[in-house]
Amino acid sequence: MFNKKPAPDQRQHTGGNPMAATFSILGIDVSIKGDLTATADLHIDGTVEGDITCAALVQGEKSTITGAIKAQSARLSGTVHGSIEAGELVILKSARIHGDVTYDALTIEQGAQVDGKFAHRVHAGGEAALTLVS
Repeated sequence: MFNKKPAPDQRQHTGGNPMAATFSILGIDVSIKGDLTATADLHIDGTVEGDITCAALVQGEKSTITGAIKAQSARLSGTVHGSIEAGELVILKSARIHGDVTYDALTIEQGAQVDGKFAHRVHAGGEAALTLVS
């Protein structure tokens, strides 16, 4: 009566594929060696040794990524050893970046550490967006 589950034909599915997800999470206890490519957004709390390509990336504070990152948007708060290429990039105060950074829009919290070069991607008719946050 109260804890009744809906019948299988009444359950909601994501699109035509019941296994489709809008994001993927790699927990703190997950360690991956190899490149990651995702059409979904990624949230990484574990360790990755390899290149990452995705739509959006969120990195946890205790996460370590060793490899290149390419994303439309990225919010980094852990350690990265490798280059970063992102449209919208947010580097939080707990982040430790060791590599070159290419971006369209950039926000850096006070206290973040970056050891590398910054380069704005040049788009026709566009102007750089750089924001420093205290």
